[in-house]
Amino acid sequence: MIKEMVCIVCPMGCHLKIDTKTLDVTGNTCPRGAVYAKEELTAPKRVITSTVKIEGGIHRRLPVKTSTSIPKELNFKCMELLNGITVQSPVKHGQILIHNVLGTGADIVACRDM
Repeated sequence: MIKEMVCIVCPMGCHLKIDTKTLDVTGNTCPRGAVYAKEELTAPKRVITSTVKIEGGIHRRLPVKTSTSIPKELNFKCMELLNGITVQSPVKHGQILIHNVLGTGADIVACRDM
């Protein structure tokens, strides 16, 4: 069976075709497209972007993200975790708020100073 998808790794937006049995990829203009397509079929990952509560800041919410992509099946668990935490100001952009979130190797980092 052939699966079609658009690569999102770079702005080229290559139209990929993947043989789901052999994982052969065509349509990619760079090697990253083949890696993306295989990963998307076998173990999809996503970067999480969200906000957490903050006390003592100029706003009530602090934007955060994962430092790298995490397995897609952990997205909702990660969001639940983020919904339950409150950080204290001051926070620096890039500061790690949670190390190794859910055992994924990714950190939750602040996306702005506050």
